This record gives sequence, structure tokens and C-alpha cells, in this order.
Amino acid sequence: MTASTSNTQHLDKLYKLLNDELDRAKSEKTYKYEVPLEGQQAGVVSVSGKNCVMLASNNYLGLSNHPEICEAARKGLNEYGFGLASVRFICGTQPLHRELEEQLADFLGTEDTILFNSCWAANEGFFNAMLSTDLGFKDYRDMIYSDQLNHASIIDGVRLCRIAVKTTDARAYKHNDIAQLTQWMEEDQAQNHRIKIIATDGVFSMEGDTGHLPELVKLAKKHNAMLYVDESHSTGVLGKTGRGTPEEQGVHGQIDVISGTLGKALGGAAGGFITGRRELVDFLRQKARPYTFSNTVPPFIVAASLKALEILKRDNSLVQKLHDNTDYFRTEIVKAGFTILPGVHPIVPVMLGEAAVAQDMSKELLDLGVYVRGLWYPVVPKGEARLRVQISAAHSREDLDRALEAFSKAGKKLGVIQ
Repeated sequence: MTASTSNTQHLDKLYKLLNDELDRAKSEKTYKYEVPLEGQQAGVVSVSGKNCVMLASNNYLGLSNHPEICEAARKGLNEYGFGLASVRFICGTQPLHRELEEQLADFLGTEDTILFNSCWAANEGFFNAMLSTDLGFKDYRDMIYSDQLNHASIIDGVRLCRIAVKTTDARAYKHNDIAQLTQWMEEDQAQNHRIKIIATDGVFSMEGDTGHLPELVKLAKKHNAMLYVDESHSTGVLGKTGRGTPEEQGVHGQIDVISGTLGKALGGAAGGFITGRRELVDFLRQKARPYTFSNTVPPFIVAASLKALEILKRDNSLVQKLHDNTDYFRTEIVKAGFTILPGVHPIVPVMLGEAAVAQDMSKELLDLGVYVRGLWYPVVPKGEARLRVQISAAHSREDLDRALEAFSKAGKKLGVIQ
């Protein structure tokens, strides 16, 4: 037997193990199927030639196919090209990028902003940059306090940081448990950590609930800690003018560091950012590896994102429509007999319990003309599988009524409701 044959056989065994794992996921109804959309993202989409109410998109304001957004992207493409083929500090910066960074800072009540290719990259880049530089200290330890239900990008950012930086400690406090966090920070005072960071989502993407920002602001100030808030599901969504969880909870302009995305309410394309104090942003431009080693955000996306901010700043009618649609759907889905997690956010988790039920319900709803996806372990805890409904300003009242009727039919057929 040649070395090449032996190696092929070895890989065949590996691929069989991979295929067995995929078959197991399919049999247990935890396999994630992709359903192509035939056309644009919208409040109603086309799937296999059928019009379906879209309840699975982060397109909260309906801007992903807004005519002004599309025109701005075309103009950006014509004037600035498809891409820059470089990182920012070499030759990947245009006036357009700085304009968007300044506009985001103005909108969110901070001093400056740094763009990343995604909020995932922003979250990973922040923790590594902040905690891998000694800043002139010889002997020190840092501490991160992170909500247990934070987004995977924050969790992975903290994990990677702790692997690479042996001077970093981390504690994951129970979800929104301010009492536990307060106790831990009191206990840790004697350790005199160099940098302390409290990290939380503004809105938790699987639950649709919010972090308790006023209490966290007070706690951070008391313990000289930095408060870091991921606003990916909040910017353009919460607050009277769409400025996010801080506006919703009365602490706009009081958050030390905000991370966010351009890929949800602000047009739904791609790109992320961190916004905060000017010296912090400048430091990240020097030290954040996903920024210094990745191509810049394409200019046509930047142009469209600027237009999204312009739309938000001049008129809050889309934000208000989103809030009205959310209130309506939350009220009516409960009247229909379903159990949801409480909240005010357009993420509406419809609780079903088991993964198989969530997948069967999702399939049944698609047959009835409603596109919504199930979530199950390990994305959510075992026994807490759900359909994550996401409401949009792009929905008409007729769209929502159609979806509610389909939920009732599917729920009764599968024995989820009476």
C-alpha cells in the first residue's frame, strides 16, 4: 500500500465520521436547512414560487431593498468602485469611510467610530487589542464580566483573548443578574485589576430581552470599569429615534463602548463598528487585528449605510411603525394561545420546547406561506426550542394577520395549541 493510498483511506474514515454526524443531526431534526429566497429580502419574499411573509430576517426597518438605499449603493459603486483591495492604513481608506464613522458617532452619542467587516470581527478585535497590550504595566491582571447569554462573538472574543493573554480573568454572570455581578465586583476589588470590562448585549438575540443598562452604568462607574454594549439588534430598532437600548432606557451617551452592525436594521448588508472615546478608537486602529489585517468595508456598502443613517435622522416613522407592528404581533400571538418571552423588541420567541417540534412547525408554516426558523440547543438551552419571529417595518397589518392565521393553523395541527 502506497503512502498516498493510506492517506486516502485515512481521510475516507474522517469523512465518514463527518457524514455520520450530519445524518445524526437530520434524524434528530437539528440539521440546519437553507431555503433560498428568489429575489430581494423584504416583508414578503418568494420561496419556490410562493409568496411568504418573512418573519426570520434582521431587516427591522425594511431598508434592505429601500429605493434610496439601493440608489446610494449604485452611486457608491459608480463613484468609488467595487472594493479597495487593501486594509485601511495601506490604501483602503476613502473620505466615505471617515464620513460614516463620524455619522455613526454623532448618531450614537460618542466621539469617534472604527469600521470592521462585521460586528463579529469588531467584538473579537476589541478584547484582544485591549487586553494584550501591557500599556506600561509590568505585573497586572485584567477582568472581564460577561453576561451568560451574550452573543457568540463576545463569548469567542473573550475565550480567544484568554487563550492568547494569560493575564486575563473572566467571570460569566447569570443572565441580567445585577445582584450577582455586584457581589462579584465587590469581592474582586482587592485584586486591583488593571482593566475591568463589563460586557453585555443591548438586546439578547435569542431572547428578545434587554440588558439592564442604567444599573450597569452605575456599577461600572462605581468600580472604575468599562461598560461594553453590543447593540447589533438595537441600533435603528429601540428608542424613539432608533438610537438603541441606551435611548430606550434613558442612558444615551453614557455607554463607554458600543459595538454594532450595518448588517441588520441599517440596510442589512455587511460591516460592523465600535464607537466610543476618540483615544480608544485611535488605539483600536493600531492594535485591533481584524481591522489592521482585513480588507476595508466595500465603498458601496458604506455609501448605502450613510443613506440609512440619513433616513433615520430625518424621520422616525419607520421606527414607530416597527414598534406598532411589534406591539400588535406580540398581543395577537398570545391571544392565539402561544407562549412567548416577554419584551418590547421585534424579536418574539415563540416557545415550543423540543427541537423536533420547532422544525416541524417551521416546515408547516412555510407550507402555509410564512417563513420563520426554529432555534434549538446549543443555540438555546435544551428544552427551550423556539421559533424566533422577527417583525419588520416592512410588514403591513395584512401581512401580520396572514402570519397569525398560519400560526394558529399550524399550532392546532401539531398540537401546540388547542
